[in-house]
Amino acid sequence: MKTVVNKRTTLVLGASEKADRYSNRAIHMLREYDEPVLALGLRNGQVGDVEIFKDRSQFEGEEIDTITLYLNPRRQREYYDWIVQRNPRRVIFNPGTENFELIDLLRENGIEPVMACTLVMLRTRQYA
Repeated sequence: MKTVVNKRTTLVLGASEKADRYSNRAIHMLREYDEPVLALGLRNGQVGDVEIFKDRSQFEGEEIDTITLYLNPRRQREYYDWIVQRNPRRVIFNPGTENFELIDLLRENGIEPVMACTLVMLRTRQYA
């Protein structure tokens, strides 16, 4: 009997076309693991088969399970309300993105903050 896996969409916030950026690596690895990916960045662009949009309205109506952050805490502020409105199941704070103000806001709204590295979670099969 074949097991059906329910794939949930991940939004990479802070996506970049630059190959040396961790957000770029995360997009590639998420796709390598056959995860559905959306990407929001400071510029429009493309990483593999994933289009990066700079306009948040592009994601209206999308069901987003996970937001993985690649923005420093100062840059995150403008996204607080938008993240909460998306109502993801969790937000992953990759190294360097830790932000206790946003963590508290997420918890107040029933969203799980996860202090981890998306790349490590994928490689160790903890990305569920």
